[in-house]
Amino acid sequence: MSREVLWRANDPTAWHDVLMGFKKKLLSRDEVVVRHMRTHPKVLLWNILGELLLIAVAVAVSIIIPDDWNPWGMATTWIIFTIVTVPLMLVPWLRWMTTTYTVTTRRVITRSGIFNKKGHDLPLTRISDVSYDRALTDRIFGCGTLILQTSANDPLVLDDIPAIEHVHVEMTDLLFHDVQGAINADPTDG
Repeated sequence: MSREVLWRANDPTAWHDVLMGFKKKLLSRDEVVVRHMRTHPKVLLWNILGELLLIAVAVAVSIIIPDDWNPWGMATTWIIFTIVTVPLMLVPWLRWMTTTYTVTTRRVITRSGIFNKKGHDLPLTRISDVSYDRALTDRIFGCGTLILQTSANDPLVLDDIPAIEHVHVEMTDLLFHDVQGAINADPTDG
């Protein structure tokens, strides 16, 4: 985290930049962010359920552990809990937190990576088709897969995009040069 961001702690955009992993200074002149998002939190659902089950097991073991095993039995239980929590919940949550998608008036920007950062910028001028796919579970959670077909027949597929229908409309507006319509799109309408 840079000193500038820490110094501007009362500025909500400073924390937004840190939490979302996208800096406004990376935009070109006259480029506006239309939507900045992560994948839908549903991608963490099985991890959360697994973590809750793990907590229940650790608490149950702590309760039924014989007194002559304490304190080492209790410590071992919670050390094992902590070791299992890292790959079960912490790593997927960090991966989710550090993966972002940004749609601007000129491009689609993807950023991901916990330690090693990976980025991809797709200019809107290269997109020839925008489609989306919603499975039954996607419809329940209100998300879907956005498919951006390029002129090189190399689609950019973005899975578990929240409010997929609104993102689809915004992308279509941008491709048909209705920038103001894309910026003013209200995801609470309709």
